[in-house]
Amino acid sequence: MKKILFSTMTVLALAACEDPYNREGVGFTGIDGEPRSISDVQGAAAFLSPATNVPAELAVLPAVPVVTDQTDPQKVARVAIDNGGRSDTDAVVLTGSDTNLFLSTVNVNGTLYGVLRTANNSTRVDNAIGATFGRDAEQFTGCLPAGDVYRKGNSDRSSGFAVALNCS
Repeated sequence: MKKILFSTMTVLALAACEDPYNREGVGFTGIDGEPRSISDVQGAAAFLSPATNVPAELAVLPAVPVVTDQTDPQKVARVAIDNGGRSDTDAVVLTGSDTNLFLSTVNVNGTLYGVLRTANNSTRVDNAIGATFGRDAEQFTGCLPAGDVYRKGNSDRSSGFAVALNCS
């Protein structure tokens, strides 16, 4: 009985020494050398800068709810683009070399769209950005793309892009 009591007290005492919220260092699994978690400490093996965590920043912002009587997927996506965020209070700002782009989510008739747009309709960017946004939607939003990327603009340049998202 003393052996069981002594080993139980030892385990409890050692467990009490660990602070579950201490994120100063990153431990390793020992099997494959991958970090077991991310770290807030710059220079650590699993450090992730807060500025590069776009899905986490986007998750904090509420999706803009919109109702429309449009049924054509391209027109519904255009409604999403028109209602997408245009400032740092309702969208995640992605800085580029030429212009800033604003990433937000818009819920149109129950369908969630990831929207990437410029600050206003007169500023336009190359359509290749829309193709990249559609291909990397999961990296930007944390959700899988559930359809085609739609754009608002002409054949060369557009002011916004939208893609339906599957976040389940």
